[in-house]
Amino acid sequence: MKIALIDYRAGNLTSVRKALAAAGAEVFTPEAPSQIAGADGLIVPGVGHFEATAVLDTPWREAILTHGRAGKPLLGICLGLQFLFEGSTEAPGLPGLGLLPGRCGKLGPEWDREVVLTAEGWAEFKVPHVGWNAVNPTRPSTILAGVAPGAQTYFTHSFAAPIGEATAATTSTGPNTFASVVERGAIFGLQFHPEKSGDAGLAMLRNFCRTAPDAARGVAPDVSYDGLVSAPKNVAGTAHHASKRIIACLDVRDGQVVKGVKFEGLRSAGDPAELAARYNVEGIDELTVLDVTATLEGRRALLETIRQVSRQIFIPLAVGGGIRAMDDARAVIDAGADKVSLNTAALADPSLITTLAGRYGSQAVLVAIDAKRDHDRFAVYARSGQAPTSRDAVEWAREAESRGAGEILLTSIDRDGTKAGFDCPLTAAVSAAVSIPVIASGGAGTLDHFVEVFTAGRADAALAASIFHFAETSVAALKQHLRNNNVPVRL
Repeated sequence: MKIALIDYRAGNLTSVRKALAAAGAEVFTPEAPSQIAGADGLIVPGVGHFEATAVLDTPWREAILTHGRAGKPLLGICLGLQFLFEGSTEAPGLPGLGLLPGRCGKLGPEWDREVVLTAEGWAEFKVPHVGWNAVNPTRPSTILAGVAPGAQTYFTHSFAAPIGEATAATTSTGPNTFASVVERGAIFGLQFHPEKSGDAGLAMLRNFCRTAPDAARGVAPDVSYDGLVSAPKNVAGTAHHASKRIIACLDVRDGQVVKGVKFEGLRSAGDPAELAARYNVEGIDELTVLDVTATLEGRRALLETIRQVSRQIFIPLAVGGGIRAMDDARAVIDAGADKVSLNTAALADPSLITTLAGRYGSQAVLVAIDAKRDHDRFAVYARSGQAPTSRDAVEWAREAESRGAGEILLTSIDRDGTKAGFDCPLTAAVSAAVSIPVIASGGAGTLDHFVEVFTAGRADAALAASIFHFAETSVAALKQHLRNNNVPVRL
C-alpha cells in the first residue's frame, strides 16, 4: 500500500516514516496537493499549536477532504486528529476539516490547574498531558483490532477532542475524559503518538495500513473486536492519571555515552545506539540524549548520533545540547527528536522558549534546570553546570512555564552521579510551583530512591543514567518495585 504522509512542518516525520516502514507501508511525502490522489491511504500527523494547520491552504485542504470523502483511509495523529474536527478553541478563527462534528478544547476544569486527591494520597493533574496512559475502547474498532483494552500509549498534548458518535476509545487524565481514538468508516484519529507507543502503536499503524487495499477494492472495514472490557487500573485506583515515567539519559561526548559525578570525571558507558536499542526492548518509557559538550564547544548536538539513536527506538526521544535557535531545534527534530531541551540558551534569551513553543507546541519544549544548593535557596547553573547564575531554580521554573515550556528537567548538581538519592526537597519545591510536568534527575542509586522522588519529591518522571547503563538494576525490576509501592507505571 502507498501512504501519503502530509508535512506541514509541525512534528517529527522521521519517527512516523520509520514506524510505517515497520508496518510494511510504502511512504511518500506529497510536494503538491495533486499528488494525494495517487495515495491508497493518507496520514495527517503533527504536534504543536492548532495554528500550524494554517499552512495547509485551500488546495491542500480540498485534496485531503476529497480523499476522505471518497472513502479512502485517512488517519490523523495528535494535532492531526484535532484537525479532523470543526476547529479548536486554541485557534478560534481557524477552521478544521469538519469531517467530524464538534470542536476541540483545552484540558482542565476552567482551563486551570487541578489537584486531584486519591485514596493513596495526592496526585496532581498537569497540562500538557505528557506520558503513557490507558486507551479504553468504547465500541468495536478496526484500528484497535488485536490491541488489548487498556493498553498504554504515549500522549503529549494540551487540547483534546470531545466524545461523540465517532469515538472508539477514551482516555482520562485528572477530571478530564476525552476521545483518544475516533473512527468513522475509513476516517481514523489517534490523540496519542502510535509511532512512539511501542508494540501497541505499531499494531494500530498496521491495522490502518491493512485498510488501504480493502478500501481500494470497495471492501467495508472489518470492525470485529473481541474482549471489550473495562481498562485495567494501573495501580490501586489511579487509572485516571498518566503513569509515572522512567527515563534513561544518554550523556554523549565525542559520540560515546559518558557518566561522571557532579558533572565531573566523565567515564565511558558505551555506544549511544546500542544502549538505546537495549532500553527500547527493556521497556524504558523515554530516552533523553544530552550532548554535554555542545554548548561549551559552541555547536549543536551531533545529528548523526541522534539519527542512529532514533532508528533504534519506538519511544519518545528528547535531545539537548547546543540548541540556541530555531534552526538548531529544527535540525534535531528532523534527525528524529520529539522534544528539544533548552538550558544555557534559554537563560541567555528566555524568548527562545516562546519562539519554539509557538512553532512546535509547548509539549515539544523542555527546559533543563541544573541547580545547586546555596544556603536556603537553589541556585541555577549554566554551561553544563560550570557557570553560576543569579537565578533561583523555583523562580526560573515559573518563568519558563509562563514563556511556554511544557516540561522541566530538573537536575541536582549536588546529587548527580552520587547514587545518594534524588534531591526530593528541590524537586518538590519546583513541582509545587509549576503546573507542568517535572522530571527529577541526579542521584538515583536504589529502587527506593525512585519511590521517594515520586511521592515525597512529587515528580512526574524520573531520569537516571548510571543505575541503568552499568546494569545495577533492570527497568522491569524497577517498575515492579514501583507498582508494589502503589506508584502507577506503564507495564
